[in-house]
Amino acid sequence: MAEENMVIGNRLIIWVIMLVGSLSIVGCAESRDAEPEGEAKKSLGTEIDDSVITTKVKSALLRDSGLESFDIKVETSKGNVQLSGFVDNQNQMDRAIVVAQGIDGVRTVENKMSIKTDDTSVGTKMDDSAITSKVKAALIKDPDIKSLDISVVTRDGEVQLSGFVENQIQIDRAIEIAKEVKGVRNVLDEMSIKQ
Repeated sequence: MAEENMVIGNRLIIWVIMLVGSLSIVGCAESRDAEPEGEAKKSLGTEIDDSVITTKVKSALLRDSGLESFDIKVETSKGNVQLSGFVDNQNQMDRAIVVAQGIDGVRTVENKMSIKTDDTSVGTKMDDSAITSKVKAALIKDPDIKSLDISVVTRDGEVQLSGFVENQIQIDRAIEIAKEVKGVRNVLDEMSIKQ
């Protein structure tokens, strides 16, 4: 029971932080220029809108009692939401998609989630956390990778890379970098090229 209260408390704290962040982003957006049709670059307004959508989706996932939202990563590009990470079963995956689709401003939801294979021991979770940190550090060191656009999640030595990147070259390089990190058994490519 104490562990359950701690999880609920942690979720509430994260939800409040995301809500405050969302409100501060919205408060800073005084005016925006409309983005021309077909323009490849994101305007400041689009970036703010995407940040707000990401925050709303994360908050909705935190509030949904049927989801282990700490394992679900959310990335948004021009209203297109990408969900990645690991969930326990297909029902959680389907529920996360429905929750994300219900958020105002979401144009599409791309499912890049994977189902967990086994229960993971505490030691393995610590190893996975260390691998995630090493992969993130390696991505940051590479000058050709926009590492902030790539989310990294590790489960049982299997690294999942997700997010929106500029081109296929960045995808290939990120996979190559992740595979070189000691302890990585496999790399799942769940990255998408920005539209």
